[in-house]
Amino acid sequence: MHVLMVGAGLSGAVTGRALAEAGHRITVVEGRAHVAGNCHTERDAETGVMVHVYGPHIFHTDDAEVWDYVNRFATFLPYRNRVKTTSRGAVYSLPVNLHTINQFYGKTLRPDEARAFIETLADTSISDPRTFEEQALRFVGRDLYETFFKGYTQKQWGCSPTELPASILRRLPVRFNYDDNYFFHRFQGMPRDGYTAMVERILDHPGIEVRLSSRFARGQAADYDHVFHSGPLDGWFDCDLGRLGYRTLDFERFSYRGDYQGCAVMNYGDVDVPWTRITEHKHFAPWEEHEGSILYREAARACGPDDIPYYPIRLVAEKALLGAYVDRARGERGVTFVGRLGTYRYLDMDVTIREALDAARLFLDAAAKGETMPAFAVAPV
Repeated sequence: MHVLMVGAGLSGAVTGRALAEAGHRITVVEGRAHVAGNCHTERDAETGVMVHVYGPHIFHTDDAEVWDYVNRFATFLPYRNRVKTTSRGAVYSLPVNLHTINQFYGKTLRPDEARAFIETLADTSISDPRTFEEQALRFVGRDLYETFFKGYTQKQWGCSPTELPASILRRLPVRFNYDDNYFFHRFQGMPRDGYTAMVERILDHPGIEVRLSSRFARGQAADYDHVFHSGPLDGWFDCDLGRLGYRTLDFERFSYRGDYQGCAVMNYGDVDVPWTRITEHKHFAPWEEHEGSILYREAARACGPDDIPYYPIRLVAEKALLGAYVDRARGERGVTFVGRLGTYRYLDMDVTIREALDAARLFLDAAAKGETMPAFAVAPV
């Protein structure tokens, strides 16, 4: 079969590679001038720093098959994401942990003492948290909430935490030990040569043709036996029911000679600071040494038609609109919607790869049985 991949990010590359290895002919069309989507990396010509052009991407997973897969195409070196935050005139460690608690309250609590102490601060009158704010107040109390969560969340989502669902804060955002590794996963690292080099290797197969700076038009689908579409779901239908809501990011790039902040990620919790964080990219490759430094101030805002969509909003209105598009998509034939844009979900890289591998297997299984591939390998609602 001749299969079209719309998008040369992780979804299109991984699915395309699997189908090419199974003997199918693959064409990948990508609107940008590079592969790898939003995890695109490139070396700064002046400093030599590997820059995460669309914001930092740290690879972390508990999925051994996915970890083996990325190591097939890249050499991963150890990296642990240790985030700091500047709030109320002080610098603290994130996620909120035992060091953060002891520093913030001027105490020397042991883990069991800290757990009991935080419980005394929690608003136990909230028995069924409905909003982000209620969830935070219930678990950590007002002081920690207003210092570490309220301002940052308001800037990230562009609305009051009282308007956000409690589900955004899924679990207790506190660790009662001194572990400041941002992620829990057993496999964590960074590709030595960057993500773009990794995706280029995934796409390096005689059965794959890549067309960069090439916009996809829906009418092109008729030229292929099947289409995997990793672009926006609403875009497939020309947004005729309305646009799904996203947050986008603005980056203010600047350089510095030396070490600007001493860490890769510094969050800013105060609402009167316009950016959510500053990222210093040479610290994402601690095995390298660079005299100069490349940094980004990062701020979130509502996504317009010409902006890059980053985070799906998925509040009540968007979920209703999403349901309408999903119903229409399930009536389409010859197309499967994949990835964060195609399924309107926030996906980490490892989940994107896992779903791409599973989608390829589903396609191959359906083709072997003479069946039709469904519109979604993973239901977005």
